[in-house]
Amino acid sequence: MRSRVRIIALVAAILPVVLVSAMPAQTDPAVACARLTDERLPNTTITAAQAITSGSFTAPGSNNPMTNLPPFCRIAGVIEPTTESHILFEVWLPLQNWNGKFAGVGNGGWAGIISFGSLQEQIRRGYASASTNTGHEAAPGANAARFAFEHPEQLIDFAYRAHHETTLKAKALVRAFYGKPPERSYWIGCSSGGYEGLMAAQRFPTDYDAIVAGAPANNWTRLMAGDLDGTLAILKDSASNLPPAALGMLYRAALAACDSADGVTDGVLDDPRRCKFDPAALQCAPNQKPEAWLTPAQVEAARRVYRGLRDPTTGAQLYPGLAAGSEPFWPHRDPANPFPIPISHYKWLVFADPNWDWKTFDFADPPDYQAFLKAESKFAPILNATDPNLREFRQRGGKLLQYHGWSDQLIAAQNSIDYYESVMSFFGGGSDVQSFYRLFMAPGMAHCGGGPGPNSFDMQAALEEWVERGVAPDSIVATRSTNGVVDRLRPLCAYPKVAVYKGKGDTNDAVNFVCRDPKATGGL
Repeated sequence: MRSRVRIIALVAAILPVVLVSAMPAQTDPAVACARLTDERLPNTTITAAQAITSGSFTAPGSNNPMTNLPPFCRIAGVIEPTTESHILFEVWLPLQNWNGKFAGVGNGGWAGIISFGSLQEQIRRGYASASTNTGHEAAPGANAARFAFEHPEQLIDFAYRAHHETTLKAKALVRAFYGKPPERSYWIGCSSGGYEGLMAAQRFPTDYDAIVAGAPANNWTRLMAGDLDGTLAILKDSASNLPPAALGMLYRAALAACDSADGVTDGVLDDPRRCKFDPAALQCAPNQKPEAWLTPAQVEAARRVYRGLRDPTTGAQLYPGLAAGSEPFWPHRDPANPFPIPISHYKWLVFADPNWDWKTFDFADPPDYQAFLKAESKFAPILNATDPNLREFRQRGGKLLQYHGWSDQLIAAQNSIDYYESVMSFFGGGSDVQSFYRLFMAPGMAHCGGGPGPNSFDMQAALEEWVERGVAPDSIVATRSTNGVVDRLRPLCAYPKVAVYKGKGDTNDAVNFVCRDPKATGGL
């Protein structure tokens, strides 16, 4: 009798727990989604919570619907941690087949918009996902950074606060909807999104378990200076302009000088740092047709882009130049429409002058260089994500995969190597860093994709394997497609290793390459 009483008491104690845990499954998903408008989160207003079950969704401000979407709960809201802040965000929650994980997604350029394309990719993978406009509305061209001039707190939102706040709110909404927190939290981003990922690892190491940081704009203030210097080198003086024909000449000459050095002549430089190409080889002689050669002014402009920004007094490298092989993609083409991201930075932050003219600037001019130094002192602590101290991120078990295309035309590929090596130096090098942080350089890939080299790969899947199954990636196969048909596969190797041809077999097949450290083997 006593045993029966104990069993009844035990069932009575367990039953409420069972019923409570079963409630989310018994609640209509659309109803549960709509109820999220009642969630009370700090400094947050939920403006919409709707179930999208038609397979199609048209983002606000767009006329192009996204299609073939799985059913999901769309939550939109605004976060206002300061009186100047107005951080728009969206959280998308799968109504079916949630994989138990959460993914934050990054932005591009000066942001100012929700990354709807990335949200749809993540829910197709089964993730709950979130994106933010980083606290301001996008503005065109050189006015992209005007928000920071008008509302200084919004610069902090852009730099790091908006993503941190969005991450906290998104995780709370995940818990409210599914009845449990995400098992894993991933960050996925390239360009500004890569920068945002590194910023999270440095400032908020508990926000994400693992991060994909592609082509990161993490050394923001120096990047703005370096990109402006490239603009000045080519576009300030019409004699220095490099039209597409000239860029094509530079590209072909660089390949002719260096392509075969890696053992395979394939239109791709595996490590452009080994290329000693000098554009002076294309300088025209007095009796040569100028259209087939470069003028002395054009040669010097190209050298300046390759060289990168240097201190005009000491010659010290302030920001690396663009790599050989990136020439077809250089953005310095139209003096009337220069690359706007750095122009906006200098107009609204460095000089805070709506009438500032980029053509009047010269890093070699002492007052201008002092303006650069003053702005560096003011804005680098806010905007830059260059701190090599990833100790807390590592100690909590965090994993970081970074990648960068060698033919990147907007963010110098060497920037990723510089940051990686700063972390190696901080930790004393060796396997300690490789245990949580790996860098992959992609030969022939332009900014976040494209280019003549293999440029399509699933870094997120590699990160999942590392985090969830303990399989650290030594190489990741990348593909190149022509007219929709894959025609080349190559391994991307964990830096400092590079892919070396074995000497036999199809050079377009990844199995015929092996990852080796060029220093350990005496070069390629």
